[in-house]
Amino acid sequence: MDEPKAIEKLENFYSQFATKRFYKKKEMIIRADDDPPGVFYLKDGHARLYTVSPSGQELTFNVLKPGCYFSMMWAIGGAQNSHYFEALTEIELWRAPKDQLLEFIRRDPEVLYELTRRILIGLDGLLGVMESLLFGNAYNKVATALVVAAKRFGRKSETGQVTIELPLTHQVIASLACLTRETTSLVMKEFENGGLINNKRPFLVITNMERLEKETILSKEEESLPNIF
Repeated sequence: MDEPKAIEKLENFYSQFATKRFYKKKEMIIRADDDPPGVFYLKDGHARLYTVSPSGQELTFNVLKPGCYFSMMWAIGGAQNSHYFEALTEIELWRAPKDQLLEFIRRDPEVLYELTRRILIGLDGLLGVMESLLFGNAYNKVATALVVAAKRFGRKSETGQVTIELPLTHQVIASLACLTRETTSLVMKEFENGGLINNKRPFLVITNMERLEKETILSKEEESLPNIF
């Protein structure tokens, strides 16, 4: 299957609807238990998908990047939305009506294949991250969050340092690692003192990727996370 052709078909489908929306950083897109107004395509910027525990602790399941689709579980699976979608940066969203999107997918096997392929690749990566969250200690969890972010959003320099081009606060990292902000800050300080990271503003720099990867318990060389929800 021609992946670029399928993606072009999806973009052309979304472009016919005059429902482009722009959100500011930290602006809420969908709240838990909201009935989504359609299926979104993230054209530009970054958003995050998260939940909140009964005690008020946030857990970020994924950071969404351009090319992601969400509300798919609601649209295709009929699942009630139980998560929050929030703009992590300024973003541009395109929206399509659920019924028309489902009809479009049913009529085009190439697009259906591409969406299914993305879901399966993302599920494989998500299982690896879950392994760290379930069995790792605080160091494993924070290291995993940083390594995954570096592989998805990083830019490698000639010296081998990796700049994560995403505004990752200690609170966001804590929610990715399923830890408190206080514990996350302590681990980040140790990583910084150990020469693994450089917490430059506005972006975090991983100064020694190889050593940081050894702090994780992930066995895969590359991690993917779902871009369809």
